[in-house]
Amino acid sequence: MRRILLATVAATSLVLAGCGGSDSGGAALGDVKVSSAKSPKVTVDKGFKVSKTTTKVLKKGGGEALADGDAVKVNYVAVNGRTGKQFDSSFTTGKPLTLTLDKTAVLPGFVKGLSGKNIGSRVLVAIPPKDGFGEANAQLDLKKGDTMVFLFDVVSKAATEASGTAKKLPADVPTLKLDADKKPSTFVKTKKTPGKITKASAHVLIEGKGPEIKMDQTLNVHYLGQIYPAGKVFDSSWSRGAPTTFPLSEGQLIKCWTDLLPGQRVGSRVVLECPADVAYGDKGQGEDIKKGDTLIFAIDLLDAS
Repeated sequence: MRRILLATVAATSLVLAGCGGSDSGGAALGDVKVSSAKSPKVTVDKGFKVSKTTTKVLKKGGGEALADGDAVKVNYVAVNGRTGKQFDSSFTTGKPLTLTLDKTAVLPGFVKGLSGKNIGSRVLVAIPPKDGFGEANAQLDLKKGDTMVFLFDVVSKAATEASGTAKKLPADVPTLKLDADKKPSTFVKTKKTPGKITKASAHVLIEGKGPEIKMDQTLNVHYLGQIYPAGKVFDSSWSRGAPTTFPLSEGQLIKCWTDLLPGQRVGSRVVLECPADVAYGDKGQGEDIKKGDTLIFAIDLLDAS
């Protein structure tokens, strides 16, 4: 469920229109009731709908205001306005969610609803289809015209880059180059870099001080992926300008990641060398990754929950 709530449909280009202030059309949410329980119940009358993303601040926090592009950790309850039924809650799972307030990373209603709100706030956000999934979603029992209502507790900002103790890569590992903004941009091979590797390996470039990452947690990361040892960069969240969130679970990520990321610490920058048998094997992926390609990644482990 959590993965579905994060992703925009096929990374569709969506219009970003953040809303500031403490209340934007909040009268529409005036009849929504929120209990004071540790795991709050959100009561929404059946048939509730809005035509634009609407917010209502129930409690204003004392922390700094969120800006577009911020990564933020939230607890949430999600309700279908048509049925009045809850379809997800981090309060019951005990796993807060980290969102990046960027139109390419999350549903635009999240960006509109949370931008400008303060850390520590409790916020109701009603999201119409145009700022949500845009169409029916059978898994969540959402029909094409359904409004979603979210209760968000804004817990904290998440890190945007690795932070900790700098480490040196082994001499035979390609060197990670940074751009003018000191963000990872490409790997270049060294004199000792072998042309081929047969065993996956992980190397810590910055050792963070956070908790160890565990399987089946949801990760918030920046990453760069390149054909080993100094081929084409085929993907980079740094180039897109926003970190990415996904579950660390088998079937969701390549085996190299699920084998080597557990046990690494939050806050670290890790380099993974991934032979084809733990990457995309004999099938490749897309236009850039060919059959049998070895891959190399730089990954900033920003958060895990």
